[in-house]
Amino acid sequence: MSFLDCSCISHAQVQPMDIEERYEDTSHQFLSFDGSEYTLQGPAGGDDVTGLSAEPAHYQLLSELGRGFNNLSQVSMARHIPTGQLVAVKQTNLDECTEEELLQLMNEVLLSRLFRHPNLLTSRLVFSSCCQLWVLSPLMAYGSADTLLRTYFPDGMSESLIAYLLYGVLKALEYLHRMGYIHRGVKASHILLSGEGHVYLSGLHSVYSMMREGKRMRAVFDMPHHSPTLLPWLSPELLRQDLHGYGVKSDIYSLGIVACELVSGRVPFQDMPPTQMLLQKLRGSHCCLLDVAPFPLGELGGLKVSRSGVDSGIGESVATGSLTHSATAPPTDRPQSPGPKNHSATLHNLVQLCLQQQPERRPSATALLTHAFFKQVKRHNRDSFLSLMYPAVPLTSPEDPPVSCPPGPSCHAPTSPTADTPETVWDFS
Repeated sequence: MSFLDCSCISHAQVQPMDIEERYEDTSHQFLSFDGSEYTLQGPAGGDDVTGLSAEPAHYQLLSELGRGFNNLSQVSMARHIPTGQLVAVKQTNLDECTEEELLQLMNEVLLSRLFRHPNLLTSRLVFSSCCQLWVLSPLMAYGSADTLLRTYFPDGMSESLIAYLLYGVLKALEYLHRMGYIHRGVKASHILLSGEGHVYLSGLHSVYSMMREGKRMRAVFDMPHHSPTLLPWLSPELLRQDLHGYGVKSDIYSLGIVACELVSGRVPFQDMPPTQMLLQKLRGSHCCLLDVAPFPLGELGGLKVSRSGVDSGIGESVATGSLTHSATAPPTDRPQSPGPKNHSATLHNLVQLCLQQQPERRPSATALLTHAFFKQVKRHNRDSFLSLMYPAVPLTSPEDPPVSCPPGPSCHAPTSPTADTPETVWDFS
C-alpha cells in the first residue's frame, strides 16, 4: 500500500511522512560533480518550514490562494499558530485521485525531499490527515510571475526585473540538469517570488529523470502529463516525438519562451491551434521581441534594436500572432501597450540563443548564467528589488475572519471555489 493511501481506512493517528526512510533514490550515486554546493543548501532565510509541526490543528487557514492538480487540490494561506509564521498549505483529497494521479503526487513529494537548492520550491513538510494529503510550503508573498504580469505589468516587466527572475530560474535549472533531471514545465506561473525577494522555480510534478540503470541517457522520449496546457512553452524536439528524443536543452527553449512572456505580458503561441503551433515551431518560426520583425533566427542578422520607435506590426504576423491574444477577442481582454518598446541588444541575444531550432546550438544553463544580460543582477539587493517590484505589493495576513478554523479529522474534499471567489493569486497547475 502506498504511503499516499488514505489514513482514514485504519483511522490511524496523523503521522508525518518519513519519506527518506521509504524511498532511496540512486541517481545521486552517478553524478559527475561535487554535489556539496547544492545538496547542503536549503530554503533561503525565513522561507524554511522544516521546523514547523505536522499537526493539522496547529494551522489556521486564512484565505484561499488557488487550486491545482486537476482541481483536486486547494491551496490556502495559513498561520502556524504556535509560531505565527505564514505558510502555504496544499490539501489534496486522496479519495478522489486516480491511481495515476496518486503516482504523480508521490513522485512530486519524493523529489521535493530529494532536491536541495535555494531556488527550487520544495515541500519539506508533508503529512496526512484522514483522507487529505497536506503539503506545506513557504508562502510566496508576491505570487507567480504570471500573476504579476496579469495584475501589475500587463505590458511586460522591466529588463532589470526580468533579469532578476530569469537568473534565479537558471540557477535552479543548472542544479536540476546536473542532477540528471529535466524540468519540462518552465513557465511564468511556475516562477514564484517570496516577500524577501527570493526567486523559486516550482512545478516539480513535471520533472523527469534522465538516469537509467545507473547511466545518464543522452535523450528521453516521455511526454509530460497535462502537456496540452504546456504546449506554448515546450520545445520543438519534445513536441516532435521522434527517435531523436529530447534532453535538458528543452528547458532552455522554454526559458526563451518565458523571456518573451515576461517582456510582452503575452504567452507566445498561446492562441494557435496545436497543429499550427507545432508546424510553426518545426519550421523555425519563433516568438520575438516586439521591436524586431518576425523572421526565423537565421534572418535576424545582428538583432539590432529598433531606432524608429515605430511598431513593426508583429501582431499581424502569422508566425508570431501568438504574441497577442486572438484577434476576435474583445479589446478589454487584451492588454494594450501604450507604445512600442526598445529592448537591449543583450536581451535580444539571450532570446535568440535560447530559441535556437537545434538543441545542440543552445547554451547550457551554466553558460547562460554568465551571459551579459545578467550582469545587472549583481547590483541588486533587497531594497533595490522592492523598487523593481513597484507597484506590486506582497500578500499579507487578512484581517477578516479565517475561511476555516483549525481542522478536525474529516474526509471531505476542500470546498470548491464559488462565483464570488477572488481571482487566483497563485497558479498551482
